[in-house]
Amino acid sequence: MPRSGQPQAFELVLAWVDAQILEGRLGVGDHLLAERELAATLDVSRAAVREAVRTLQAQGVVNSFVGAGSGGGTVLTSVPSRALSRLLRLHVALANFPLPDVIEVRIALERLSARLAVANASTDDLAEARRALEVMRDSAINRQAFNDADTEFHVALATAAGNRLASDLTAAIRESMRLPILDRFRHLRDWDEVVGDLRSDHEAIFAAIERRDADEAERLVEAHIRSAWLALTHEPDDALVEPLPEDELAAREGAEGGDLSS
Repeated sequence: MPRSGQPQAFELVLAWVDAQILEGRLGVGDHLLAERELAATLDVSRAAVREAVRTLQAQGVVNSFVGAGSGGGTVLTSVPSRALSRLLRLHVALANFPLPDVIEVRIALERLSARLAVANASTDDLAEARRALEVMRDSAINRQAFNDADTEFHVALATAAGNRLASDLTAAIRESMRLPILDRFRHLRDWDEVVGDLRSDHEAIFAAIERRDADEAERLVEAHIRSAWLALTHEPDDALVEPLPEDELAAREGAEGGDLSS
């Protein structure tokens, strides 16, 4: 067992790979050294190398292929946005980032996405955001379905902005907020009023982007995020209810036409 504060062997491998990437000696499409060679180079066991590779795979940094020659081995790949989203969701769920901090970063990113969408997005690029709006217009929509469409709307606008880093970060942060927001939705007594305000906000943001008003789109995005989060976190006592008993929750889910349990 390593002494307290001393890195484990697989962490040495991870640090080596990080350094190779950051110093430009490894890039997308390059192969890592073979397991035996890497173990010898870093004076660690082959088991430590395998553990490091599994960690890198989980992070979306490498893919491993069976076979000899150029078709086999461990190859660096571009980090997919789903890996970023997964990691951020876990950190938010574990309260590693306070939710107010997440909200402030989300505002900055979505203001940027709104401005870039005004400058770059075509009508076709905005099709997914328009589809999410149509879903949210359904007066009979249940809370989980609305939350899913709400998430899709914000992610679609970020994607339409045309900046891959901004869109991936925005998507990761909004996805990380999906469950905290849904939890607040479930406890709202005055759901009809809140959902009406959210619909109006989304429609106004989309309209500003369509008419290419970047300043207004930015302003509306920030106002929407702040007011929505305030409504969900600072409701008066009589606007929130305790979680319903399981049998009553199941009955309401059936009446709303969707499963709220996931």
